[in-house]
Amino acid sequence: MSFVMRHVISKLSLALIAACIGAVITTSGAHAQAAKGASGLPLPRFVSLKAKSVNLRIGPSVDYAVAFRYLRPGVPVEIIQEYDNWRRIRDADGTEGWVNQALLSGDRTAVTAPWMRGKGEGVFVNLRREPQSTAGIVARMEPGVVIRVGECNGDWCHIETQGVEGWIVQSEIWGAYPGEAFK
Repeated sequence: MSFVMRHVISKLSLALIAACIGAVITTSGAHAQAAKGASGLPLPRFVSLKAKSVNLRIGPSVDYAVAFRYLRPGVPVEIIQEYDNWRRIRDADGTEGWVNQALLSGDRTAVTAPWMRGKGEGVFVNLRREPQSTAGIVARMEPGVVIRVGECNGDWCHIETQGVEGWIVQSEIWGAYPGEAFK
């Protein structure tokens, strides 16, 4: 085999190896985003508190101390880890801890712009009649309002709160991932 032929084959082999490594890295990244917990459900994922009183513990057992107590059902939380019947959760303020799965609901709720709380008066999130920025405003909500989420299309979410329903820009809530679509 000539030197030129060996050189060409060598370069093609390196290109093939690089392509295979790139495919493995891409596949690994895809699996990292679609991680599953012990329950078989995706991690992380949003759920809500089911009970009126929920103890947030520092570890996954009743033997661990209570770090915080939630006193309102429907608060959205993000499950970030699973261990047996315990779920490690994070709330909109970034507080993390463990709760028993029986105290959680698959119902989707969200909080309106919690990052805007305390930014002064006149800060609102608009609830619109249709999922478009030119649609009429149904209500103006302050940051921190808990809402029920019926569906999201990746850009807008259909929500309901206190008998009022409409569409809110998905990026203005904590309780749905950017680009996430569900019904």
